[in-house]
Amino acid sequence: MRRSDRIALISKTLSENPNKVISLNYFAKRLGAAKSSISEDLDIIKNAFVNAGEGEIVTIPGASGGVRYRTQRSKQDIQNFLQDFCKILQEEKRIIPGGYLYMTDAVFSPVYSRIIGEIFAQLFIDRNPTHVLTVETKGIPIALMTARALNVPMVSARRDSRVTEGPSVSISYVSGSGQKIHNMSLAKRALPENAKVLIVDDFMKGGGTARGMMELAAEFKAEVIGTAMVVTTAVPKEKLVGDFTSLLILERIDTNEGKICININDKLL
Repeated sequence: MRRSDRIALISKTLSENPNKVISLNYFAKRLGAAKSSISEDLDIIKNAFVNAGEGEIVTIPGASGGVRYRTQRSKQDIQNFLQDFCKILQEEKRIIPGGYLYMTDAVFSPVYSRIIGEIFAQLFIDRNPTHVLTVETKGIPIALMTARALNVPMVSARRDSRVTEGPSVSISYVSGSGQKIHNMSLAKRALPENAKVLIVDDFMKGGGTARGMMELAAEFKAEVIGTAMVVTTAVPKEKLVGDFTSLLILERIDTNEGKICININDKLL
């Protein structure tokens, strides 16, 4: 196999398996090449990825070592994406009765959810999460793409328990905005004790749902290492969750003029 062919296949394998350690023996056997040749190929790929800002490739030494690819976007790339995403969410047609913002098509888009998931993974990967936790349903695409970029399982809490999932842990929590009592449940098999959980969701207003997920994680004796939101509202300023990361801030929705004011979270960059 020619070197150019090997480089193409190695790059494809690494990019499709982010944050997963793959041994050099695997590539050597699959591509029919010596490990020394694979090492040279990886050096070429590593330099190309770094120069193009497409991520980082790290070699892990030792008997159980190998090579690992992690997505790594520049601040400028993140800013450019979020600016474009703001424009999409500011379209007048997204205002729905009651002064709400329609986001479902955007967060369910494989293109947008993948990039958002990679951004979240980049922000929290150093905290070594073992699971990504969300609640049904709109947070699932973002959480799943975040879990993929981190190479960890995703678990989704439900509004009510299901017989098909076996025994579950249920809690009641108060929404931060409407002060209503809601239920949330998670199958006992979904989350092991002492897991390190990253909470991911699409939208937060008062923080009640995020707080509920934190309390649910506590029932499993899990540690919440971070909370990541795509959009949070500017009002109320004080949320029920103290420490969280948001990509965008929804300042206001003017239903009379049909305007949506949403900005990038300056603290993020």
